[in-house]
Amino acid sequence: MNVVTELILVLISAALVNNVILSQFLGLCPFLGVSKKVETAAGMGVAVIFVITIASAVCSAIYMFILDPLDLTYLNTIVFILVIAALVQLVEMVLKKSMPALYKALGVYLPLITTNCAVLGVALTNVQKYADGNLMLFSIFNGAGTAIGFTIAIVLMASIRERIEHNDVTKSFRGQPIVLVTAGLMAIAFCGFAGII
Repeated sequence: MNVVTELILVLISAALVNNVILSQFLGLCPFLGVSKKVETAAGMGVAVIFVITIASAVCSAIYMFILDPLDLTYLNTIVFILVIAALVQLVEMVLKKSMPALYKALGVYLPLITTNCAVLGVALTNVQKYADGNLMLFSIFNGAGTAIGFTIAIVLMASIRERIEHNDVTKSFRGQPIVLVTAGLMAIAFCGFAGII
């Protein structure tokens, strides 16, 4: 199998088969908190796409050129959190200047990308999974695929929640219970992608 095919498989696998939210259950806080409106969810998704993809590349480079050669791999988590925090600050500054409405709509969830376990999980998984070679390229594609999968899941949940809001839901299921049931059904649906790769 050539490298391009492998990269496409990594991208599809990360987005659909091993969806970070619906298969690995990472990043549930923003998934449940920001998925009330499609516009907000899409904005969060774009921010996460940027942060995860760039963080995957930067963290892989730091691992390959600094941490691994100097035998400092025990610092992975701390260094990766610092890289992610810096990228989130960059996204926050750009959104505050260029899209203040989206910045306000994301509220507390934008700085929480720093502590989003999905972002850190991808960075740590990349260095473990692809440490044998081609780390940088595979990490970028895995990060992009994971971020796309995150965005797909959060936008789907937001669109479902908007429709649920306009329907008559039994009193005991209103609010978070119906959201959790919906998330469970989405996770089951995404299990159907397991056979394609």
